[in-house]
Amino acid sequence: MTLRSGAPLSLRAHLLLWLLVPLGVAAALELFMGYDDARNTATRVQDQLLLGSARIIAQQIHYDEEVLEVAIPPAALELFQSPDGDLVYYRIASARGLLLSGYAEVPPPPTLVRPEESAAFTTVVRDQPVRVVAYAQPVFAAPQESPVVIEVAQTSRGHDRMVRQIMSVVVWQELCMMLLVAVLVWIALRPGLGSLVRLGQMVGERTPGSLEPLDPGPVPRELQPLVAAFNGYIQRLDAQMAARGRFIANASHQLRTPFTVLQTQVNFALKATDPAVKEEALAALSRAVRSGIRLVNQLLSLSVAEAGGHTPVSRVPVDLAAVAQQVLEEQAALAQAKDIDLGVALHAGDAHLSASPAMVHELVANLVDNALRYTQPKGVVTVSLDRDPEGLMLKVEDNGPGIPPQDRARVFERFIRLDTTTSNGCGLGLAIVQEIVQNLGGRIELGEPPAGSGLMVTVRFPGQPR
Repeated sequence: MTLRSGAPLSLRAHLLLWLLVPLGVAAALELFMGYDDARNTATRVQDQLLLGSARIIAQQIHYDEEVLEVAIPPAALELFQSPDGDLVYYRIASARGLLLSGYAEVPPPPTLVRPEESAAFTTVVRDQPVRVVAYAQPVFAAPQESPVVIEVAQTSRGHDRMVRQIMSVVVWQELCMMLLVAVLVWIALRPGLGSLVRLGQMVGERTPGSLEPLDPGPVPRELQPLVAAFNGYIQRLDAQMAARGRFIANASHQLRTPFTVLQTQVNFALKATDPAVKEEALAALSRAVRSGIRLVNQLLSLSVAEAGGHTPVSRVPVDLAAVAQQVLEEQAALAQAKDIDLGVALHAGDAHLSASPAMVHELVANLVDNALRYTQPKGVVTVSLDRDPEGLMLKVEDNGPGIPPQDRARVFERFIRLDTTTSNGCGLGLAIVQEIVQNLGGRIELGEPPAGSGLMVTVRFPGQPR
Protein backbone atom coordinates (compact mmCIF):
# COMPACT_ATOMS: atom_id res chain seq x y z
CA MET A 1 0.00 0.00 0.00
CA THR A 2 1.39 3.40 -0.98
CA LEU A 3 0.31 6.99 -0.76
CA ARG A 4 -1.04 8.80 -3.81
CA SER A 5 2.31 10.54 -4.30
CA GLY A 6 4.08 7.18 -4.49
CA ALA A 7 5.84 7.37 -1.11
CA PRO A 8 5.55 4.01 0.68
CA LEU A 9 3.75 3.86 4.00
CA SER A 10 5.67 2.99 7.12
CA LEU A 11 5.25 -0.43 8.69
CA ARG A 12 3.52 1.19 11.65
CA ALA A 13 1.04 2.85 9.30
CA HIS A 14 0.46 -0.47 7.53
CA LEU A 15 -0.25 -2.24 10.82
CA LEU A 16 -2.54 0.55 11.95
CA LEU A 17 -4.50 0.52 8.70
CA TRP A 18 -4.91 -3.25 8.73
CA LEU A 19 -6.06 -3.03 12.34
CA LEU A 20 -8.56 -0.30 11.55
CA VAL A 21 -10.06 -2.27 8.67
CA PRO A 22 -11.60 -5.00 10.89
CA LEU A 23 -12.50 -2.35 13.45
CA GLY A 24 -14.30 -0.42 10.73
CA VAL A 25 -16.17 -3.55 9.65
CA ALA A 26 -17.17 -4.22 13.26
CA ALA A 27 -18.28 -0.60 13.65
CA ALA A 28 -20.37 -0.86 10.47
CA LEU A 29 -22.05 -4.02 11.78
CA GLU A 30 -22.69 -2.33 15.10
CA LEU A 31 -24.23 0.69 13.35
CA PHE A 32 -26.40 -1.61 11.29
CA MET A 33 -27.69 -3.34 14.40
CA GLY A 34 -27.88 0.00 16.24
CA TYR A 35 -30.18 1.34 13.56
CA ASP A 36 -32.71 -1.39 14.34
CA ASP A 37 -32.39 -0.65 18.04
CA ALA A 38 -32.93 3.07 17.37
CA ARG A 39 -36.06 2.38 15.34
CA ASN A 40 -37.40 0.04 18.01
CA THR A 41 -36.69 2.62 20.71
CA ALA A 42 -38.42 5.39 18.78
CA THR A 43 -41.36 3.09 18.07
CA ARG A 44 -41.75 2.18 21.75
CA VAL A 45 -41.69 5.88 22.73
CA GLN A 46 -44.28 6.69 20.07
CA ASP A 47 -46.46 3.74 21.15
CA GLN A 48 -46.37 4.91 24.77
CA LEU A 49 -47.50 8.41 23.75
CA LEU A 50 -50.28 7.00 21.59
CA LEU A 51 -51.41 4.64 24.36
CA GLY A 52 -51.39 7.49 26.89
CA SER A 53 -53.55 9.59 24.59
CA ALA A 54 -55.96 6.67 24.03
CA ARG A 55 -56.36 6.15 27.77
CA ILE A 56 -57.05 9.85 28.36
CA ILE A 57 -59.78 9.68 25.74
CA ALA A 58 -61.10 6.41 27.24
CA GLN A 59 -61.64 8.14 30.59
CA GLN A 60 -64.03 10.58 28.90
CA ILE A 61 -66.43 7.92 27.57
CA HIS A 62 -69.87 7.98 29.29
CA TYR A 63 -73.10 6.11 28.78
CA ASP A 64 -75.98 8.43 29.43
CA GLU A 65 -79.64 7.82 28.53
CA GLU A 66 -78.69 4.81 26.43
CA VAL A 67 -76.28 6.87 24.42
CA LEU A 68 -72.47 6.63 24.41
CA GLU A 69 -70.93 10.05 24.72
CA VAL A 70 -67.25 10.80 23.98
CA ALA A 71 -65.39 14.02 24.69
CA ILE A 72 -61.90 14.59 23.33
CA PRO A 73 -59.94 16.44 26.01
CA PRO A 74 -57.19 18.86 24.80
CA ALA A 75 -54.64 17.02 26.96
CA ALA A 76 -55.02 13.92 24.77
CA LEU A 77 -53.73 15.79 21.73
CA GLU A 78 -51.25 18.09 23.46
CA LEU A 79 -49.01 15.06 23.96
CA PHE A 80 -48.09 15.19 20.27
CA GLN A 81 -47.06 18.82 20.05
CA SER A 82 -43.62 18.92 18.35
CA PRO A 83 -41.75 20.91 15.69
CA ASP A 84 -42.07 18.01 13.24
CA GLY A 85 -45.62 18.85 12.14
CA ASP A 86 -46.95 15.31 12.57
CA LEU A 87 -50.63 14.70 11.84
CA VAL A 88 -52.74 12.95 14.48
CA TYR A 89 -55.86 10.93 13.75
CA TYR A 90 -58.23 9.14 16.12
CA ARG A 91 -61.17 6.80 15.81
CA ILE A 92 -63.63 5.70 18.50
CA ALA A 93 -65.97 2.82 17.72
CA SER A 94 -68.33 0.61 19.68
CA ALA A 95 -68.04 -3.14 19.94
CA ARG A 96 -70.51 -3.44 17.07
CA GLY A 97 -68.25 -1.27 14.88
CA LEU A 98 -70.36 1.87 15.11
CA LEU A 99 -68.18 4.98 14.64
CA LEU A 100 -68.72 7.18 17.67
CA SER A 101 -66.17 9.88 16.87
CA GLY A 102 -63.06 10.59 14.83
CA TYR A 103 -61.87 9.73 11.35
CA ALA A 104 -63.44 6.91 9.39
CA GLU A 105 -60.20 6.50 7.34
CA VAL A 106 -58.47 4.98 10.36
CA PRO A 107 -58.88 1.22 9.92
CA PRO A 108 -59.88 -1.03 12.81
CA PRO A 109 -57.14 -3.11 14.47
CA PRO A 110 -56.25 -6.25 12.52
CA THR A 111 -56.74 -8.44 15.61
CA LEU A 112 -59.32 -8.52 18.41
CA VAL A 113 -58.36 -6.30 21.34
CA ARG A 114 -59.48 -7.54 24.75
CA PRO A 115 -60.88 -5.13 27.34
CA GLU A 116 -58.26 -2.97 29.07
CA GLU A 117 -55.62 -4.21 26.64
CA SER A 118 -53.95 -2.50 23.70
CA ALA A 119 -52.50 -3.35 20.32
CA ALA A 120 -50.13 -1.40 18.07
CA PHE A 121 -49.79 -1.65 14.29
CA THR A 122 -48.65 0.32 11.26
CA THR A 123 -50.96 1.28 8.41
CA VAL A 124 -51.63 4.04 5.87
CA VAL A 125 -54.07 6.91 6.33
CA ARG A 126 -54.59 9.45 3.58
CA ASP A 127 -51.58 8.09 1.66
CA GLN A 128 -49.22 8.53 4.62
CA PRO A 129 -47.74 5.83 6.84
CA VAL A 130 -48.99 6.10 10.41
CA ARG A 131 -48.45 4.30 13.67
CA VAL A 132 -51.70 3.29 15.43
CA VAL A 133 -52.37 2.19 18.99
CA ALA A 134 -55.83 0.70 19.77
CA TYR A 135 -57.09 0.48 23.36
CA ALA A 136 -60.26 -1.38 24.44
CA GLN A 137 -62.21 0.46 27.15
CA PRO A 138 -65.00 -1.56 28.87
CA VAL A 139 -68.31 0.23 29.51
CA PHE A 140 -70.14 -1.64 32.27
CA ALA A 141 -73.30 0.46 31.94
CA ALA A 142 -73.73 -0.67 28.34
CA PRO A 143 -72.51 -4.22 28.01
CA GLN A 144 -73.97 -4.54 24.51
CA GLU A 145 -71.67 -1.71 23.33
CA SER A 146 -68.63 -2.80 25.34
CA PRO A 147 -65.77 -2.61 24.85
CA VAL A 148 -65.28 0.68 23.09
CA VAL A 149 -62.13 0.70 20.94
CA ILE A 150 -60.16 3.95 20.95
CA GLU A 151 -57.53 4.27 18.21
CA VAL A 152 -54.98 7.08 18.04
CA ALA A 153 -52.69 7.36 14.99
CA GLN A 154 -49.70 9.59 14.23
CA THR A 155 -47.52 10.11 11.15
CA SER A 156 -43.82 9.18 11.31
CA ARG A 157 -41.97 12.49 11.10
CA GLY A 158 -41.21 12.74 14.81
CA HIS A 159 -40.44 9.04 14.89
CA ASP A 160 -37.86 9.41 12.10
CA ARG A 161 -36.31 12.46 13.73
CA MET A 162 -35.82 10.51 16.96
CA VAL A 163 -34.14 7.69 15.00
CA ARG A 164 -31.76 10.19 13.40
CA GLN A 165 -30.92 11.74 16.76
CA ILE A 166 -30.16 8.36 18.30
CA MET A 167 -28.04 7.30 15.31
CA SER A 168 -26.08 10.56 15.32
CA VAL A 169 -25.08 9.89 18.93
CA VAL A 170 -24.12 6.30 18.09
CA VAL A 171 -22.06 7.37 15.04
CA TRP A 172 -20.15 9.97 17.03
CA GLN A 173 -19.44 7.41 19.72
CA GLU A 174 -18.09 4.95 17.15
CA LEU A 175 -15.92 7.59 15.50
CA CYS A 176 -14.49 8.73 18.81
CA MET A 177 -13.81 5.13 19.81
CA MET A 178 -12.00 4.37 16.54
CA LEU A 179 -9.98 7.56 16.84
CA LEU A 180 -9.00 6.67 20.40
CA VAL A 181 -8.03 3.15 19.33
CA ALA A 182 -5.96 4.50 16.43
CA VAL A 183 -4.06 6.89 18.72
CA LEU A 184 -3.41 4.20 21.33
CA VAL A 185 -2.28 1.67 18.72
CA TRP A 186 -0.03 4.23 17.03
CA ILE A 187 1.63 4.96 20.36
CA ALA A 188 1.86 1.28 21.34
CA LEU A 189 3.45 0.23 18.03
CA ARG A 190 6.44 2.53 18.46
CA PRO A 191 8.22 0.48 21.15
CA GLY A 192 7.01 -2.73 19.53
CA LEU A 193 8.83 -1.90 16.29
CA GLY A 194 12.00 -0.85 18.08
CA SER A 195 13.65 -4.23 17.44
CA LEU A 196 13.00 -3.95 13.72
CA VAL A 197 14.43 -0.44 13.66
CA ARG A 198 17.48 -1.69 15.54
CA LEU A 199 18.02 -4.48 13.00
CA GLY A 200 17.76 -1.94 10.19
CA GLN A 201 20.38 0.24 11.85
CA MET A 202 22.67 -2.76 12.30
CA VAL A 203 22.43 -3.59 8.59
CA GLY A 204 22.89 0.05 7.58
CA GLU A 205 26.00 0.45 9.74
CA ARG A 206 27.77 -2.62 8.33
CA THR A 207 30.96 -1.95 6.41
CA PRO A 208 30.99 -2.77 2.67
CA GLY A 209 31.93 -6.39 2.08
CA SER A 210 31.11 -7.47 5.62
CA LEU A 211 29.62 -10.98 5.65
CA GLU A 212 29.33 -11.49 9.37
CA PRO A 213 25.95 -12.80 10.58
CA LEU A 214 23.61 -10.47 12.41
CA ASP A 215 23.38 -10.72 16.16
CA PRO A 216 19.62 -11.20 16.68
CA GLY A 217 19.68 -10.23 20.34
CA PRO A 218 16.32 -10.15 22.13
CA VAL A 219 14.19 -9.79 19.00
CA PRO A 220 10.48 -10.73 19.03
CA ARG A 221 9.51 -14.19 17.88
CA GLU A 222 8.01 -12.85 14.62
CA LEU A 223 11.36 -11.31 13.61
CA GLN A 224 13.47 -14.37 14.34
CA PRO A 225 12.70 -16.02 10.94
CA LEU A 226 13.77 -12.77 9.23
CA VAL A 227 17.08 -12.71 11.09
CA ALA A 228 17.62 -16.42 10.44
CA ALA A 229 16.87 -15.97 6.73
CA PHE A 230 19.24 -12.98 6.52
CA ASN A 231 22.03 -14.89 8.26
CA GLY A 232 21.41 -17.90 6.02
CA TYR A 233 21.67 -15.66 2.97
CA ILE A 234 24.94 -14.22 4.32
CA GLN A 235 26.32 -17.73 4.78
CA ARG A 236 25.34 -18.72 1.23
CA LEU A 237 26.79 -15.49 -0.12
CA ASP A 238 30.00 -16.06 1.83
CA ALA A 239 30.27 -19.59 0.44
CA GLN A 240 29.57 -18.34 -3.08
CA MET A 241 32.13 -15.56 -2.78
CA ALA A 242 34.69 -18.03 -1.48
CA ALA A 243 33.95 -20.39 -4.35
CA ARG A 244 34.14 -17.51 -6.81
CA GLY A 245 37.49 -16.50 -5.33
CA ARG A 246 38.80 -20.06 -5.67
CA PHE A 247 37.48 -20.18 -9.21
CA ILE A 248 39.25 -16.93 -10.17
CA ALA A 249 42.46 -18.11 -8.55
CA ASN A 250 42.28 -21.49 -10.31
CA ALA A 251 41.32 -19.90 -13.61
CA SER A 252 44.24 -17.47 -13.33
CA HIS A 253 46.56 -20.37 -12.61
CA GLN A 254 45.17 -22.43 -15.47
CA LEU A 255 45.46 -19.54 -17.90
CA ARG A 256 48.95 -18.65 -16.71
CA THR A 257 50.26 -22.12 -17.64
CA PRO A 258 49.42 -22.07 -21.40
CA PHE A 259 50.57 -18.48 -21.73
CA THR A 260 53.85 -19.32 -20.02
CA VAL A 261 54.30 -22.26 -22.37
CA LEU A 262 53.49 -20.01 -25.30
CA GLN A 263 56.10 -17.47 -24.23
CA THR A 264 58.70 -20.20 -23.72
CA GLN A 265 58.02 -21.77 -27.11
CA VAL A 266 58.13 -18.38 -28.84
CA ASN A 267 61.46 -17.50 -27.23
CA PHE A 268 62.85 -20.92 -28.11
CA ALA A 269 61.68 -20.63 -31.72
CA LEU A 270 63.16 -17.13 -32.08
CA LYS A 271 66.57 -18.30 -30.87
CA ALA A 272 66.66 -21.55 -32.86
CA THR A 273 68.49 -21.57 -36.21
CA ASP A 274 67.83 -25.18 -37.16
CA PRO A 275 64.62 -25.42 -39.28
CA ALA A 276 63.76 -28.76 -37.67
CA VAL A 277 64.02 -27.23 -34.22
CA LYS A 278 61.86 -24.30 -35.30
CA GLU A 279 59.31 -26.75 -36.73
CA GLU A 280 59.20 -28.65 -33.44
CA ALA A 281 58.82 -25.40 -31.49
CA LEU A 282 55.97 -24.28 -33.75
CA ALA A 283 54.21 -27.62 -33.28
CA ALA A 284 54.50 -27.26 -29.50
CA LEU A 285 53.30 -23.67 -29.85
CA SER A 286 50.25 -24.89 -31.78
CA ARG A 287 49.41 -27.43 -29.10
CA ALA A 288 49.71 -24.78 -26.38
CA VAL A 289 47.43 -22.43 -28.36
CA ARG A 290 44.84 -25.17 -28.79
CA SER A 291 45.00 -25.94 -25.08
CA GLY A 292 44.57 -22.27 -24.20
CA ILE A 293 41.67 -21.89 -26.63
CA ARG A 294 39.97 -24.95 -25.18
CA LEU A 295 40.40 -23.60 -21.63
CA VAL A 296 39.01 -20.19 -22.56
CA ASN A 297 36.06 -21.78 -24.37
CA GLN A 298 35.26 -23.95 -21.37
CA LEU A 299 35.48 -20.98 -19.03
CA LEU A 300 33.05 -19.13 -21.28
CA SER A 301 30.75 -22.16 -21.40
CA LEU A 302 30.79 -22.42 -17.63
CA SER A 303 30.01 -18.71 -17.32
CA VAL A 304 27.05 -19.05 -19.72
CA ALA A 305 25.78 -22.15 -17.88
CA GLU A 306 25.97 -20.34 -14.53
CA ALA A 307 24.16 -17.28 -15.94
CA GLY A 308 21.41 -19.56 -17.26
CA GLY A 309 20.43 -20.41 -13.69
CA HIS A 310 19.76 -16.74 -12.84
CA THR A 311 18.41 -15.25 -16.07
CA PRO A 312 15.59 -16.48 -18.34
CA VAL A 313 16.83 -18.57 -21.26
CA SER A 314 14.85 -18.94 -24.48
CA ARG A 315 13.76 -22.57 -24.74
CA VAL A 316 12.58 -24.37 -27.86
CA PRO A 317 11.94 -28.04 -28.69
CA VAL A 318 15.35 -29.69 -29.18
CA ASP A 319 15.84 -33.12 -30.73
CA LEU A 320 18.36 -34.73 -28.40
CA ALA A 321 19.01 -37.56 -30.87
CA ALA A 322 19.96 -35.09 -33.61
CA VAL A 323 22.25 -33.22 -31.20
CA ALA A 324 23.95 -36.49 -30.21
CA GLN A 325 24.51 -37.41 -33.87
CA GLN A 326 26.00 -33.97 -34.57
CA VAL A 327 28.37 -34.18 -31.58
CA LEU A 328 29.57 -37.63 -32.64
CA GLU A 329 30.32 -36.34 -36.13
CA GLU A 330 32.30 -33.44 -34.62
CA GLN A 331 34.26 -35.77 -32.30
CA ALA A 332 34.89 -38.45 -34.91
CA ALA A 333 38.34 -37.08 -35.75
CA LEU A 334 39.51 -37.25 -32.12
CA ALA A 335 38.10 -40.77 -31.75
CA GLN A 336 39.81 -41.88 -34.93
CA ALA A 337 43.10 -40.33 -33.85
CA LYS A 338 42.99 -42.37 -30.59
CA ASP A 339 41.60 -45.46 -32.35
CA ILE A 340 38.48 -45.42 -30.16
CA ASP A 341 35.24 -47.06 -31.24
CA LEU A 342 32.70 -44.21 -30.95
CA GLY A 343 29.10 -45.36 -31.38
CA VAL A 344 25.50 -44.38 -30.72
CA ALA A 345 22.42 -46.35 -29.70
CA LEU A 346 19.03 -44.63 -29.92
CA HIS A 347 16.09 -46.39 -28.25
CA ALA A 348 14.06 -43.43 -27.00
CA GLY A 349 11.78 -42.80 -29.97
CA ASP A 350 10.68 -39.17 -29.62
CA ALA A 351 13.67 -37.54 -27.89
CA HIS A 352 12.54 -33.90 -27.91
CA LEU A 353 12.91 -31.69 -24.87
CA SER A 354 12.36 -28.00 -24.17
CA ALA A 355 15.77 -26.37 -23.76
CA SER A 356 18.34 -24.05 -25.24
CA PRO A 357 19.93 -25.81 -28.29
CA ALA A 358 23.35 -24.35 -27.49
CA MET A 359 23.26 -25.59 -23.89
CA VAL A 360 22.15 -29.09 -24.92
CA HIS A 361 24.94 -29.25 -27.50
CA GLU A 362 27.47 -28.09 -24.90
CA LEU A 363 26.25 -30.75 -22.45
CA VAL A 364 26.57 -33.65 -24.90
CA ALA A 365 29.87 -32.36 -26.32
CA ASN A 366 31.50 -32.14 -22.88
CA LEU A 367 30.36 -35.64 -21.90
CA VAL A 368 31.66 -37.18 -25.14
CA ASP A 369 34.90 -35.17 -25.05
CA ASN A 370 35.49 -36.18 -21.43
CA ALA A 371 34.96 -39.86 -22.28
CA LEU A 372 37.30 -39.73 -25.29
CA ARG A 373 40.07 -37.97 -23.35
CA TYR A 374 40.13 -40.48 -20.51
CA THR A 375 39.64 -43.65 -22.60
CA GLN A 376 42.76 -45.50 -23.70
CA PRO A 377 43.42 -46.22 -27.38
CA LYS A 378 41.36 -49.08 -28.86
CA GLY A 379 38.69 -48.33 -26.22
CA VAL A 380 34.93 -47.99 -26.69
CA VAL A 381 32.71 -44.96 -26.10
CA THR A 382 28.95 -45.32 -26.59
CA VAL A 383 26.28 -42.63 -26.50
CA SER A 384 22.72 -43.92 -25.95
CA LEU A 385 19.26 -42.48 -25.56
CA ASP A 386 16.51 -44.33 -23.75
CA ARG A 387 13.40 -43.84 -21.62
CA ASP A 388 12.29 -45.19 -18.28
CA PRO A 389 9.20 -44.43 -16.18
CA GLU A 390 10.79 -41.14 -15.07
CA GLY A 391 11.44 -39.78 -18.57
CA LEU A 392 14.23 -39.32 -21.11
CA MET A 393 17.78 -40.54 -20.36
CA LEU A 394 21.11 -39.74 -22.01
CA LYS A 395 23.96 -42.18 -21.25
CA VAL A 396 27.64 -41.90 -22.17
CA GLU A 397 29.62 -45.08 -21.44
CA ASP A 398 33.33 -45.79 -21.78
CA ASN A 399 35.69 -48.60 -20.77
CA GLY A 400 38.36 -46.26 -19.44
CA PRO A 401 39.79 -46.13 -15.92
CA GLY A 402 36.48 -44.99 -14.41
CA ILE A 403 36.07 -42.98 -11.21
CA PRO A 404 36.17 -44.55 -7.74
CA PRO A 405 32.86 -44.13 -5.84
CA GLN A 406 34.51 -42.02 -3.12
CA ASP A 407 35.73 -39.50 -5.73
CA ARG A 408 32.60 -39.18 -7.84
CA ALA A 409 31.29 -36.13 -5.96
CA ARG A 410 34.61 -34.30 -6.34
CA VAL A 411 34.77 -34.49 -10.14
CA PHE A 412 31.92 -31.98 -10.42
CA GLU A 413 34.10 -29.35 -8.75
CA ARG A 414 35.93 -26.93 -10.99
CA PHE A 415 39.51 -27.70 -12.09
CA ILE A 416 39.45 -31.09 -10.35
CA ARG A 417 41.41 -33.73 -12.28
CA LEU A 418 41.89 -37.10 -10.63
CA ASP A 419 44.44 -38.31 -13.17
CA THR A 420 46.72 -35.76 -14.81
CA THR A 421 48.83 -38.34 -16.66
CA THR A 422 46.26 -39.76 -19.10
CA SER A 423 44.60 -36.51 -20.21
CA ASN A 424 45.43 -32.88 -20.86
CA GLY A 425 41.99 -31.62 -19.82
CA CYS A 426 41.45 -28.70 -17.45
CA GLY A 427 38.84 -30.21 -15.12
CA LEU A 428 35.84 -28.14 -16.22
CA GLY A 429 33.90 -30.59 -18.39
CA LEU A 430 31.73 -32.22 -15.71
CA ALA A 431 31.32 -28.91 -13.85
CA ILE A 432 29.82 -27.42 -17.02
CA VAL A 433 27.59 -30.48 -17.49
CA GLN A 434 26.29 -30.25 -13.93
CA GLU A 435 25.43 -26.55 -14.30
CA ILE A 436 23.51 -27.20 -17.52
CA VAL A 437 21.65 -30.20 -16.07
CA GLN A 438 20.60 -28.19 -13.03
CA ASN A 439 19.38 -25.35 -15.26
CA LEU A 440 17.28 -27.87 -17.21
CA GLY A 441 15.79 -29.27 -14.01
CA GLY A 442 17.35 -32.71 -14.48
CA ARG A 443 19.90 -34.71 -12.57
CA ILE A 444 23.19 -36.44 -13.34
CA GLU A 445 24.44 -39.77 -12.01
CA LEU A 446 27.86 -41.44 -12.19
CA GLY A 447 28.16 -45.19 -12.15
CA GLU A 448 29.74 -48.21 -13.79
CA PRO A 449 28.63 -49.58 -17.16
CA PRO A 450 27.09 -53.06 -17.35
CA ALA A 451 30.47 -54.43 -18.50
CA GLY A 452 31.82 -53.58 -15.04
CA SER A 453 34.78 -51.35 -15.98
CA GLY A 454 34.94 -47.72 -17.00
CA LEU A 455 32.42 -44.97 -16.36
CA MET A 456 28.75 -44.51 -17.24
CA VAL A 457 27.34 -40.98 -16.99
CA THR A 458 23.52 -40.87 -16.93
CA VAL A 459 21.61 -37.60 -17.39
CA ARG A 460 17.88 -37.72 -16.65
CA PHE A 461 15.84 -34.94 -18.21
CA PRO A 462 12.50 -33.78 -16.85
CA GLY A 463 9.48 -34.62 -18.93
CA GLN A 464 6.52 -36.94 -19.27
CA PRO A 465 7.33 -40.62 -19.66
CA ARG A 466 6.41 -42.24 -22.92
